[in-house]
Amino acid sequence: MRPVTDAAENSRRAVYADRGSSHYDIILTLMCVVVIISNIGGSKGVQLGPITTDGGFFLFPLAYVLGDITTEVYGLKAARRGILMGFLMAILAVLCFWVIIELPGLGDSYSASHDAAIAAALGPVWQIVAAGLCGFLAGQMTNSLIMVRLKARYQERGLVGRLMGSTGVGELVDTVIFCAIAAPVVGITGFGQWANYAFFGFLWKTLVEYALIPVTTRVIAWIKKREPSYQERLAASSS
Repeated sequence: MRPVTDAAENSRRAVYADRGSSHYDIILTLMCVVVIISNIGGSKGVQLGPITTDGGFFLFPLAYVLGDITTEVYGLKAARRGILMGFLMAILAVLCFWVIIELPGLGDSYSASHDAAIAAALGPVWQIVAAGLCGFLAGQMTNSLIMVRLKARYQERGLVGRLMGSTGVGELVDTVIFCAIAAPVVGITGFGQWANYAFFGFLWKTLVEYALIPVTTRVIAWIKKREPSYQERLAASSS
């Protein structure tokens, strides 16, 4: 086997699998569900000791993990499609909530109280979705762009570094934008409370994603080995 020179290594191009795959379909479905549920949970303010957050805090980092997997295996175009589909489904969910709220109720006292509870729970989701659209779109696009730029330079090497670097920047962009728009919905008015909300939100999501990196890298490796188009292009780039 001939040795690989630095010039040959630098001449290789980053490889990606075709998105026409059952693995991509599963990841896309999970991302859409996570985004919708996170937007609903995000309308509830949560106080955990000194930490101010929202009801979607435990689930939202998973959307970034799924975005990382999509970007690393299938590339930037596939990641953009996943992000776009996630938020189109979120908008569809909010439109459905709006129609459900506006439909006339049965008129009895139980239905009236039930309808009021639905309106109170799902009514503010419009602003949460707007916050999510702006924050997640900007953050995920930043995250994906950093990942593909780093992969173009290092190919299959340095996956952990790509995940950590892209996550930190993407989550920062996402959190600042999301918290600025969503804060009034969850009852945050003062700057100090907002800073607490943004800081701990960013810290939590970033630490969760960092903690999940060992799992994320194993999932990425597992999918890469089972994507024929990825293996074919990887072999071709190494020849």
